[in-house]
Amino acid sequence: MGVGSVGIPNHPRRTGPPVPPGPGEKADTMADTLSVQALNRATLARQLLLARERVPVAEAVGRLFGMQAQEPKPPFVGLWSRLEGFQPSDLHAALHDRTLVRATMMRATLHLMTAPDYLAFRTSMQPMLDAAMRVLGDRAKGLDLDEVVPAARSLLDERPRTFNEVRALLQERFPDVNDRALGYAVRMCVPLVMVPTADRWGFPRAAEFASAEGWLGAAPSADAADDDLVLRYLEAFGPASAADAQTWSGLRSAGEALERLRPRLAVFADDKGRELFDLPGAPRPDEDVPAPARFLPEFDSLVLAHADRRRIIADAHRPSLTTKNLRVRAVFLWDGFARGVWETEYKRKVATLRLRPFEPLPRAALDELTAEGEALLRFAEPDAKDTVVTVAED
Repeated sequence: MGVGSVGIPNHPRRTGPPVPPGPGEKADTMADTLSVQALNRATLARQLLLARERVPVAEAVGRLFGMQAQEPKPPFVGLWSRLEGFQPSDLHAALHDRTLVRATMMRATLHLMTAPDYLAFRTSMQPMLDAAMRVLGDRAKGLDLDEVVPAARSLLDERPRTFNEVRALLQERFPDVNDRALGYAVRMCVPLVMVPTADRWGFPRAAEFASAEGWLGAAPSADAADDDLVLRYLEAFGPASAADAQTWSGLRSAGEALERLRPRLAVFADDKGRELFDLPGAPRPDEDVPAPARFLPEFDSLVLAHADRRRIIADAHRPSLTTKNLRVRAVFLWDGFARGVWETEYKRKVATLRLRPFEPLPRAALDELTAEGEALLRFAEPDAKDTVVTVAED
């Protein structure tokens, strides 16, 4: 979906003169200031979270500009929360007809992407993926990418393989190189997609990988498209700062792209005077537009797409978002903001959803969240004889 497809904005609400920028910050003193609440509603509108929409799955993923998919189940829940009448078979079909792919993209993490977006922007990701190789440290001893990458491509061109297979075969050819380093190099330096199966959530625990060119019948674009990438980011997550765009993508070049694009963009300031960019025609609803209760899955891109995440989650609650082993918890939204985390359990045909609020919730919030939570349980556990939504007593 192109940049020109975004809607016509409402006038942003002015919240007073911008705060003077701090060191290293700059903002047009004549720019409209967008409150945290206004940024919340603008981002929710683009992320299909102000109202469920009845659009095809691939169109939705394109509008979201990808969905983080470290595990296979979260995109199913994320789409259910955003689309009217969504069924798991809708996503299965799009994966199997290769309209959507699950592949390594932003921040060197797995994402669900439309095939055209993957092919258009995979090359833009490569500098960030190359930089990610530094985490190998001493394990990269003896690793020669000029030899390993062509060898891996050849193996995956033959047929899809699991990473256990790829590592074992590469280890035979490069016995003096750490096997984990070999596998990581393939993930970062070879354009790959995961092969879907009939498993409930689309992929088995040990999925096979195929070369992107072999799976999609076309190679990723040879040229980076950083400017288009940043425009698409703003379309899905704006208004946003250069730091936000870099945090979402992992690309240091994001700020440079925004500077090149400045003449084409609308410029605002946040409540701290930081400069925000947006598409002139992007939706920016009034900050008082109602926002329904919603459940976001683990790793949802909404909570990871900005350096300043106050538009979704208060700074005081950010530490609760991530576990010690770096899992990003599932959060629930009420009145547009993350008010706590949630988890489910399925035992003896009873599906239970536990809310763990950051702070006590009003009765209206509990009523909305209970109704939405019961609907989510019916979607996720259709064989359950009973559904229960509880508030954890932590």
